[in-house]
Order: sequence, then structure tokens, then C-alpha cells
Amino acid sequence: MSDLNTLVDNTTATLQRIADEFSPAVFASSLAAEDMVLTDLILKAKLPIGIFTLETGRLHKETLAMVDRIRETYGYEVALYKPETVAIDAYVAQNGLNAFYDSVDMRKECCRIRKVEPLNRALAGNKAWVTGQRRAQSTTRAELAVQEDDVAHGMTKFNPLADWSEEDVWNYIRSNNVPYNPLHDKGYPSIGCEPCTRAIQPGEDVRAGRWWWENPDSKECGLHVVDGKLIRIKAVATS
Repeated sequence: MSDLNTLVDNTTATLQRIADEFSPAVFASSLAAEDMVLTDLILKAKLPIGIFTLETGRLHKETLAMVDRIRETYGYEVALYKPETVAIDAYVAQNGLNAFYDSVDMRKECCRIRKVEPLNRALAGNKAWVTGQRRAQSTTRAELAVQEDDVAHGMTKFNPLADWSEEDVWNYIRSNNVPYNPLHDKGYPSIGCEPCTRAIQPGEDVRAGRWWWENPDSKECGLHVVDGKLIRIKAVATS
């Protein structure tokens, strides 16, 4: 079992370095458990790292309610980035509301409209962005580094929780009374859009409920992918 205090100290130091050396920087929060750990660390330390979420239009009501929970707990207003209405309307008119079930290409196009394009707007003008990704989440994230050179967006990308386990995340949440999405208590360790997320069975991979009808090796939404490949081109050594 990891030493949680050491993990917290290292993660806090990483966040402080981001604030000191990579300003302006932003944190892309999915409002799930990992992201609430980072939210707690950032806001308690009053670090100048902006927090935003992608409001895709298909999120669970419990996920959207986390924006209010953050406001009530920390007095912080999370920025919401939404997809372009024209693009959504065109996709639905041409393919149907739930065409993402029809093929991987259709699903990725939906993700592009609802998540990737808004992300690009949210990152514009920043030197770095922060995510709550962890290596233990899935096979597609097994080689995750804490600091990466994100060539696609022309900035540095940080994954401060890369070496945290699921147990570490929940130990921190419980020890610090951090608010979290109630869907986690209903078998949802990883939470995305409502029609693309299901509860998992005991023993399944933590991301098994995301796009459960697809091959595990392709289950990324595009936020960390360019031309079909994970944006994991160059890990940056840290001292």
C-alpha cells in the first residue's frame, strides 16, 4: 500500500510547481473522485490553477450537481465549457441522437463535438493543463507520466495522480471529507456521459463501464488522443 502522506506531499509539490512555472494553467475536471482530490488540493492551497469541466449535454444529473457541491464547499465556481449547438444539431439530424452506439467512428465523432472541441477552447491561451488520470485506470493509461509534452496542444500536460491507486484516492477523500459524486457508491468508479457509462461488476476494470460495448484498447474519448494515438509522445523527466 502506498504511503498516502508521501503521495499527497509529492502531488502538492507538483501542483505548486505548475502554479509557479507554468502559469497560466488549468485543470480539466470530470468531477469524478480523482478530480475531486485534485480540486481539494488546489483550492485548499489557493493555487492559481483554474478549474473547468466539459458540460457535454449528456452528463448524469449527479455529475452536474457536483458543480454546486464545489461552490457550496469551497466557494469556487467551476467554469463550464459546452459544445457548439450547431454541431450537435447537425450530428443528431444526420445520424440520430444515440448514433454513438452504431460504430466506434460515430462514438468518436460525438466525443469530438461534445468534448474535444470544447476542450480546445478551454485550453487556449494556457501554458499547461492538469488531468486526474491514473495509470491503474485502464490499459490505455498504463504508461502515463506525471509530466508530458503535449505536442498536439502546444503545451505541457500534467497527471499529478498518475501513481495513485484507487485505494489512495478513496483514503484521501474519506480522510479529508471531500465531496464526491454519489454515483461512485452505486458501482460507477469511472463516470462519463450518461448513455455511455454503466455500473461495473465486481472484479471488472475500473473503466469497464465506459463505452462498455467497445474493445478496451480503444476506450478513450479523444481528449488524450490525436490521429488515433494517445497523446503520450514524450514524457518529461522531473527532478
